Amino acid sequence: MVYDDEQLIATGSYDENIIKCVAVCKDYQAENLLTQVVTHLLEKMRENEQLHVFLYTKPQSKAIFHSLGFKKIVANEDVLFMELGKPNFSDYLRFLLEKKKIGEGSGIVMNANPFTKGHQYLVETAAQHSQQVYVFVLSEDHSTFSTADRLAMVRQGVAHLGNVTVIPTDQYMVSSATFPAYFLKDKAELDIAKVQATLDARLFMERIAPLLEIRTRFVGDEPFSKVTEVYNQAMQEVFDDRLHLVILPRLTIDGEAISATKVRQAIKEKNEDVLLKFLPKTTYDFIKYTN
Repeated sequence: MVYDDEQLIATGSYDENIIKCVAVCKDYQAENLLTQVVTHLLEKMRENEQLHVFLYTKPQSKAIFHSLGFKKIVANEDVLFMELGKPNFSDYLRFLLEKKKIGEGSGIVMNANPFTKGHQYLVETAAQHSQQVYVFVLSEDHSTFSTADRLAMVRQGVAHLGNVTVIPTDQYMVSSATFPAYFLKDKAELDIAKVQATLDARLFMERIAPLLEIRTRFVGDEPFSKVTEVYNQAMQEVFDDRLHLVILPRLTIDGEAISATKVRQAIKEKNEDVLLKFLPKTTYDFIKYTN
């Protein structure tokens, strides 16, 4: 924070590797305080070994942050998403190219916390209608199951499908950097969630889908989470006719919609009936024999 006597005139903060809440009083914006604040934050982050940094800013601030070494990832008329350091988005795109298979594809992004029969149904449906299916599993460790465990459950649950490739998202799809409101669920402000969801959808459509020749994004409908429903709506608006969005009705068993939330509750309550009903055998065995 920067003060003029006792008046706060500039401030900024960071959370892990994300710079946020940077502001300069309008009466002091000609004094290069923004650069001073950001430079100070970067020094503090490096002390904490945060060498890869993200930030959201307004598009008109691009030149200032570019001069500090930040590179644009994606932008819309309201928000610019940038990063500094390595490994960066270019490295992630090279990683995706290494995973690319021949043929047009579909994309699915999931947390899989844990991987349920509903997730499996979504992937199997996409696999029936696509030459290739790329399943992106969230890399954020903000879930009951670790990133490694969720990746393992997804890979085991789709191993019978020869045209499915499972890939971690890193920090470029539904992450604390691109879409922090996703992890707040019902506590998130929906207006903010909409802005973040729109940017996340644009990043997928403009930078990731063309690289892998993804023509369709498959999602499940969302009767439980308002934030996820906002995400589905944002994708519909952003994709328009450039990327096809398929929203599948959520799979039900005995008239009950499958949800990972219900599964996590059943795990706490040791309700074997629910677990056997909602989980594919691969996930059931994974949870049973790794806990």
